[in-house]
Formats: sequence, structure tokens, C-alpha cells
Amino acid sequence: MNQTLQASNTSQRAIPSHAIYALSVASFGSGMSMRIVDSMLIRLAGDFDVTLGVAAMAITVFGVAYGLSQLLFGPLGDRYGKYLVIAWGSVACSLTALSCAMAPDFSLLLIARALAGATCASIIPLSMAWIGDVVAYEDRQTVLARFLIGQILGLSSGIMFGGISADYLNWRFPFFLIAGSFFVTGLYLVRLNGRLPSHAKALRKADGHALAHTVAEFRKVLEVTWARKVLGTVLMEGALVYGALAFVPTHLHTVHGSSLAVAGMLVMLFGLGGFLFAVRSRSLVKQLGEVGLVRYGALLMAAAMLIIGYSPVWWTAIPACFVFGLGFYMMHNTLQINATQMAPERRGAAVAAFASCFFLGQSAGVAVAGALLVSVGTAHLLATAGIGVLLVGGRFARLRAEKTA
Repeated sequence: MNQTLQASNTSQRAIPSHAIYALSVASFGSGMSMRIVDSMLIRLAGDFDVTLGVAAMAITVFGVAYGLSQLLFGPLGDRYGKYLVIAWGSVACSLTALSCAMAPDFSLLLIARALAGATCASIIPLSMAWIGDVVAYEDRQTVLARFLIGQILGLSSGIMFGGISADYLNWRFPFFLIAGSFFVTGLYLVRLNGRLPSHAKALRKADGHALAHTVAEFRKVLEVTWARKVLGTVLMEGALVYGALAFVPTHLHTVHGSSLAVAGMLVMLFGLGGFLFAVRSRSLVKQLGEVGLVRYGALLMAAAMLIIGYSPVWWTAIPACFVFGLGFYMMHNTLQINATQMAPERRGAAVAAFASCFFLGQSAGVAVAGALLVSVGTAHLLATAGIGVLLVGGRFARLRAEKTA
């Protein structure tokens, strides 16, 4: 990764070699926060005496707050420096994770999860935008893929550790670990920000009132036709993929009798599929191109969801979850690279809008899936999401091919 940074821009030799690795560590905590509740839903429903659909609100409120907070952090990163905002945002994440761990009832847990989503919004999208600022486009997809290893491992660890905690430990325990990780990482990033060269801390001077400036930034992003197509695609992707993924542990537990710990470990393979893409991203990008990555990624996800949903035996979820993760990151990483370039003169706001759509889509998908769970069952939910992903991915692949032509 360091060689890629130096090759893409000679002025970047002054950037500390571990600057992106430190961001990846912060993204690990963010990814773990996103998915830590997925495998806990049955435990939370029992402990707080609520239905499974109501327990899923702990996922929904995180995603809504995460998505809406992009309207704040994107312009803030452009105005005050992306790396600095990420650093202090990580410190804030430690406090909100601690509030989740100490919530005395379900209502306060929902409030704490919303605050956690709001603070986590400062990390991954701004990190992507900062990478877009300092890495040339031809090298950016590979660097982004490797940066996302932290998030991938965080997502996987969150699902697995959430299941283990639900079965064998107190569900509050993982939140204490997340809080500690964020605190140490945040302080390190604050220190590292002071060592960045001026071109890596470039600020955009804003004119007029901050709110008016923020609205103007997002309006200019939405005026770009290609930006609207990318944002619409990631909105649907988030709804379909995570509306399904959030209930995979529940499906394995209720249909096949798997323990929550085992179900969480199986879904962890989703992250391992993403890890394979990250380490093989350079060759996959070269072989398939952006159009092929989206098309085949959507096909792999659809096949995996159908297998998990309708297989009569539990063990088919082992390869299916792995393929699900590989397909998702093939498609999503391609959408990310397009997001970093769809409005380069206001990249912070553009990537923030991308993340906002992705997480608002996730929240809507989980909410709708939770409402339909009792009436249609987890198997049909997974299958419907798989067909939807195939259609959305096929459409974007066609649009990207037309744009290239």
C-alpha cells in the first residue's frame, strides 16, 4: 500500500506510511459497532421483553443516525480537515459505545445506539474521501480495498462476537471493548494528524453561513447526473443486502437450530469473502473491470441468498456466506470508487452523500424486513433480497458500461 501511495504522487512521500493503516484500525471499530447487534437480537428481545422486530430497531436507529449525520461530517471534513475530524470522531465513538454498554433499559439503548451511529459516521466515509484526495484514481480502488480490510474484519468480528456474547457472556461486554479500542485509536489519530504534510490536510474555505454552505455542497453534488445514479444504486444495495444480512443469524438459529454463537461464526465468513476480494483486488480489477465486478458480484450475492434461504441443511451456509461477502465487496467497492470521483471538487460531501444513502437504505431494509418477518418468514426474505440485488447490480453494470463507452 505504501508503495502505491508513493507511486501515485511523489509529494506523498511525506505522508507517514502508517496513516492509512491507522484509519483502517478506526474503521475496524466502526464496522464492529455496525453489526454487533445482529447476532444479539434474540437475546435482546428476551432480556428487554420486546418482539424480535422491535429489537431490530437497535440496528435501524444506528443506520438512520449514521446516514443523516453524513450531512454534517462531509462538509465539516472539507472545511476543517478530514483527518482531524476522523480523529476526534473516534474519541467521541468511545463515549457513545460506553453509553450503549451502560444503558439500563431498551429505550435508552436505542438512544445510545443512535448516538453511536451519529459518531461512527465520521470515520469510514471521510477516510475514503481523504484517500481520494491523496491517491491517484488509477491506484485508488486497490488502496481503498486494502483500507476496507479493517471494516471487513470489524463487521465479521461484530457478528461473531455478538453471537458469542449473547450465548455465553453479557451482551454489554462487547460495547466496553469497542469503547476502549476507539479511545486509544482516536488519541493516536489526533497525534498523527499533526505529522501530516499540508497537502494531506488541505481545507476548502467556505463562504457564508455554515448551514447554507452545507446545503449548497450537497445540492451541487446532486446536480451531477452520474452522482444521482450512483447514489440511487447504493441506496437500493444497502436496503437489500443488509435487510437480508441482519436476519441471517436469526434464520440459522430458528430454522436449523444453530446456536447464536455458531450462527455468528458462520456469518463471519461474509467478512472473509470480503477479505479475499481486498487481497486480490488488483488482479480482479484488472481481469473483470468495473462492469464485470458489479455484474458478477450481484450474481454471487443472489445465488448465496437463495442457498442460505432455501437449503434444507445448515452447512451450505458455510460456502454461501463466504460467496455472499465476496460478491458484496466486488460490487460495493466498485460503487465506492465511483463515489470518490463523481464530484472530485467536493469529494467530502460526495462521499458523505454516498454513505448517507447506503446507511439510510440499510435502515429502511432492516425496518421493512423486521416488519415482514412474521408474515413471510426469513427464507422468503433472503430470496427476495437476492433477486433484488441481481436486478440492481445488472442495471448499474449496464449504466457503467454506457458511461465508459
